[in-house]
Amino acid sequence: MNVEYSVVILAGGQGSRLKPFTTVLPKPLIPVCDVPILEILMQQLRDQGFHRLHLAVNRHEALLRSYFGDGGDLGVTIVYSREDRALGTIGPLRLVTDELTDNFLVMNGDLLTDIPFRRMIERHAGSENILTVGTCRRTVPIGDGLIDLDANGRIVGFREKPALDFWISNGIYAMSREILEFIPEGRSFGMDELILDLLRRGIPIATFRHGGEWYDIGCSEDLERANIAFSDHRTRFLGPCETAPAMV
Repeated sequence: MNVEYSVVILAGGQGSRLKPFTTVLPKPLIPVCDVPILEILMQQLRDQGFHRLHLAVNRHEALLRSYFGDGGDLGVTIVYSREDRALGTIGPLRLVTDELTDNFLVMNGDLLTDIPFRRMIERHAGSENILTVGTCRRTVPIGDGLIDLDANGRIVGFREKPALDFWISNGIYAMSREILEFIPEGRSFGMDELILDLLRRGIPIATFRHGGEWYDIGCSEDLERANIAFSDHRTRFLGPCETAPAMV
C-alpha cells in the first residue's frame, strides 16, 4: 500500500516572460498542445498515488478554482492556499505547515516532465536528508572561442566553441518537516535563500538526478519545445512514469 505524501504545487508565478499569454491566463493554465500544463502535472501525480494536492496561489486564485474546482473531476483533492502578499518560491509552505506529512513534495506548477515523483519521495523518505533537490543535466553551447587565463592574464588554454555541461535544479523538491524551522514566517523567502542557508550551516542536501524529459515553460521558446515533445510523445507524459530514467 502506498504511503500518502503531501504535495505542494507553486502556482502563483506571474509568468512575465510568457506575455502576452499570461496577460489573460495564469501560467499554470497555459496549454501544452490541448491540455493546461498544471492539469498534466496533476494527472501524473494522481497516477503515481498522490491524491491530496495543496495549490499555492495568489491573484489568479479565482481562475484556477474555476477550472479545477475541488479536483474531483481529476480524481484528486485540491486544497487552495492563498498568499496575501508575495512569499517567494518557498515562503508559501508556512501557510500549510499543519497539513504537511512528515515527508512531502514541493514543485513548480509549470513543468512538463516524466520524472518518477513516487520514486523521488520514497528515496528521500528513506534517507536522513531534510532536502532533496531534483536535478537535470543541461548542455549549453558556447558560440565563441573560450580562453583560459592565468593570474597574470596569459593564455593557458583555448577551446573553440565548446559545449559546457551543468547540473540545474528542475523545480521539484522532496522535503522533510524539519526543514520548516529554516523557513521564516510572514516574508518572501526563495529556494535559493534556503539552499544557501543550509549550505552555510553545513547541512547536507541530496539530489535526485533525472535523466528523462524535462521542460520549464518559462518563455515562448521553452513552451514551443514542450509542445513538440508532448505532441510527439504524449503517452510518455500521461502514461506510467515509474520507468522514466533516473540517474543515481
